[in-house]
Amino acid sequence: MASINAFASSSGLVCKKSQESGRNGVPFFQYNGLRAVDTLQMGLNKLEAKGFTSTSARCGRIKAVASPNTSAPKRETDPKKRIVITGMGIVSVFGSDVDTFYNKLLEGTSGISPIDRFDASEYTVRFGGQIRGFSSTDYIDGKNDRRLDDCWRYCLVAGKKALDDANLGKQVLETMDKTRIGVVVGSGIGGISAFSSGIESLVLKGYKKMSPFFIPYSISNMGSALLAIDTGLMGPNYSISTACATANYCFYAAANHIRRGEADIMVAGGTEAPIIPSGIGGFIACRALSQRNDEPQKASRPWDKNRDGFVIGEGAGVLIMESLDHAMKRGANIIAEYLGGAVTCDAHHMTDPRSDGLGVSSCIVKSLRDAGVAPEEVNYVNAHATSTLAGDLAEVNAIKEVFKDTSEIKMNGTKSMIGHGLGAAAGIEAIVTIQAINTGWLHPTINQYDLEPEVTIDTVPNVKKQHEVNIAISNSFGFGGHNSVVVFAPFKP
Repeated sequence: MASINAFASSSGLVCKKSQESGRNGVPFFQYNGLRAVDTLQMGLNKLEAKGFTSTSARCGRIKAVASPNTSAPKRETDPKKRIVITGMGIVSVFGSDVDTFYNKLLEGTSGISPIDRFDASEYTVRFGGQIRGFSSTDYIDGKNDRRLDDCWRYCLVAGKKALDDANLGKQVLETMDKTRIGVVVGSGIGGISAFSSGIESLVLKGYKKMSPFFIPYSISNMGSALLAIDTGLMGPNYSISTACATANYCFYAAANHIRRGEADIMVAGGTEAPIIPSGIGGFIACRALSQRNDEPQKASRPWDKNRDGFVIGEGAGVLIMESLDHAMKRGANIIAEYLGGAVTCDAHHMTDPRSDGLGVSSCIVKSLRDAGVAPEEVNYVNAHATSTLAGDLAEVNAIKEVFKDTSEIKMNGTKSMIGHGLGAAAGIEAIVTIQAINTGWLHPTINQYDLEPEVTIDTVPNVKKQHEVNIAISNSFGFGGHNSVVVFAPFKP
């Protein structure tokens, strides 16, 4: 799709279309770690506070944006720094096949059910997005499979499926420079089952009866490490743990490694397996979960007046992120393009969002700036939308602050069907966002019965909708005030 260049002149706004591949632009940002450092001055003080200045001019279907003293946003044109998605891997309550998973979402199917992994009969919350029938056959050898925490089992299967999807199976990897391929897969909690079992052994039997795998399988970096050990990937390797924002932080960090020239390919995403007694009990103690035990499939209801907390879920979502130059040279199938992202902190409260939404709105603005995208180009938001009283409206208010005209935007909540996968959530929802781009269909937000009046954006209530996605953002926010936003678009050479 042609992008927009807007030029301010004495006679008013002039719009000019040009193919991205034909521009002679300069890189929009230099990168230093996780932080984007501006290299172009665009009158961004006003942008930070209010979003880009909107005009009534249009170029095709997209509003042009500029003000007399600013430049239009410019996207990256260097094929070594443009980042594309070439593979996706998932483990979910609907299985481990991306198409099957997304079709279930389009059907509006709920994956929430009573917990039977352990006896939850005495718990005040007895349901969640529990994965059943998970198989690691052909991905993890039997001996290791029996020892691993589910968090790492989900990571290994999703990661290897993503590599296979990108035509980067074992035989292909053997022909490549694996020092140029890295892994950044995070987890909000890590190996909580391994940790809980180890503490139980310590208390009941003494330290001599603790498993030698207690520490290795508990620490949160082990997903990335095990995936690298199994595949021989020797590039940048670590995990990020920022609660429910984890996977978006991983995408942002992975992209920066590629843009700095430190890697050609990054395996990035999130994984989580918290549906065990200590996981459920801990979140009950936080008073964060819905207690709608009598109708669990209707418990997660983002933006509904009668929502009463989130529903816990689990799984893994992993993307293969690759420089366009490298992907083209190896003839990879390009699924979508990652345009940019941003991370910020509310610096406010351990669990509650800022009431003014500043942390979220500034994160959205920074992500668009990083991506070289004007707010008026965005027409789809995969929202964090956990079904909590404060969080849902805080996110909507922040979105409305950045996108002054939301008439063209559609926004949905994936967690209404699969629950909140914590550190895996942003990984799974990135896959949802890319599937929306490629299929032209948005899944519904189910359980929309009595919408909050402040929610004036189309939430795709209860029934799927066709929608040609131009630019999409995926939001994820975590305990501690961690905010993250990533920007995806259809790939156009």
